[in-house]
Amino acid sequence: MRRTAALAAVLLLAACAYPRTVSVYDAECQVERRKMVLEVAEYNRVRGCVNEGCVAQLVFEGAVLATSTVISGSIVLVGNIVYWLEQRRGCPEVVVPAASSASAVGR
Repeated sequence: MRRTAALAAVLLLAACAYPRTVSVYDAECQVERRKMVLEVAEYNRVRGCVNEGCVAQLVFEGAVLATSTVISGSIVLVGNIVYWLEQRRGCPEVVVPAASSASAVGR
C-alpha cells in the first residue's frame, strides 16, 4: 500500500516548471508593468511500464521537475528583482507631444 501511495505522489509531480512573464496593471502610475511567474506544465508519460521500470521513470521525472524548478525559480527570482528595481525609479514621465511646426505656421 505504501508503495502505491508513493508512486501516486511521484506521478502527480511528473511535471516541468518554466518561467513566464505577465503584465500587471499599476494603478498608481497608470501603466502596465511586467512580472515573472513560475508555471508548471503537467504531463503523464507513465504508460506501458512494469514494476522497476515505472519506479525508475518516476524517479527520473521527479529529478527533472526538481531541476527545472530550481533553474526556472532562479530565473524568476532574478527577473522579478530587475522589474522591482525598474519600479523603484518611480512612475514614468508622461510625454505630451508638442504641436507640430507645420500646423502652427498655417494658422
